[in-house]
Amino acid sequence: MKGRDKKMLELFGQLAPGQREKLIAFAEFLAAREPGAEPAGNGEPSVIPRPACETVVMGIRRLVRSYPMLDRRKLMAEASQLMAQHALEGRAALDVIDDLEVLFARYFERHKSKVESRRVKGQRI
Repeated sequence: MKGRDKKMLELFGQLAPGQREKLIAFAEFLAAREPGAEPAGNGEPSVIPRPACETVVMGIRRLVRSYPMLDRRKLMAEASQLMAQHALEGRAALDVIDDLEVLFARYFERHKSKVESRRVKGQRI
């Protein structure tokens, strides 16, 4: 086992159970990110309904599937900040997911405006 791995396990062992779960959720979130992924499609989102008991990571995954046309590289910086507020600062998951939904909707509106602007100018989308 490498030195960094040992250090991570040591730190993990020092955390309270609730903090461990937050760290795992944050690690899952980071692992789910797909660097270099290209945005898919240009249509309307197919918003997947929010389940009653949803974690922040599940919410991000649901929103990514709901808005495949968005460039994740651009919005993940803000999404990462929200995830960190939950995982590291203890902000309530419901509040963070609410903010994530607003974030994705805002980015979709920007995307839609750009697409419409290109159509008006006669450019390819």
